[in-house]
Amino acid sequence: MVNFNLISFLLYTLSWISVSLAQFYTVAVEPGQQITLQCSNFSSFATYIFWFRLADRLNASPISFMSTANSHATFCDGFQYTKFNMISNTSVLFLEIKQVDPSDSGLYFCGELHMGRPKVFTATYLKVQVDVLLEDGLTSLSTVILGSLIAFLLLIIIGLVVRIRKLHTGIYLCEFKLKMQRF
Repeated sequence: MVNFNLISFLLYTLSWISVSLAQFYTVAVEPGQQITLQCSNFSSFATYIFWFRLADRLNASPISFMSTANSHATFCDGFQYTKFNMISNTSVLFLEIKQVDPSDSGLYFCGELHMGRPKVFTATYLKVQVDVLLEDGLTSLSTVILGSLIAFLLLIIIGLVVRIRKLHTGIYLCEFKLKMQRF
């Protein structure tokens, strides 16, 4: 069995070196979609291949691993096979994530354990985009209320302008009548 705490530590401390030599991708998806991350499997011999997620600076979490490209995936704590699926053929390693949500955002690494050290092939930054205005019903409701209030105040202002114009027109008519009566 592979000691994942050691791998997490090594992956975190050496990831900038490994990633600088690997491929790096950025993927943006909306919540509820399904995404498949992939990386080339450069492993030429039977070895442990893995997926990790770095959700924040100090928390590298192993997702799953396979002892060979043809074996079944083993999922680590917190990652269910119902949401994640890891498969591989001889040349490509896949991680499928079903119905992504904002908690799935993070930096995903794939690679192999080579001579006791992790070797990263690909890093993919997954960003689950949430529409800020529709993030919760309260924001949407407040937008509707604010828009309605602005429309109501505009109607009041227009009504007052029309009324003031009528008063001014009436005053001018009275002054005109007074001037006409003097003649």
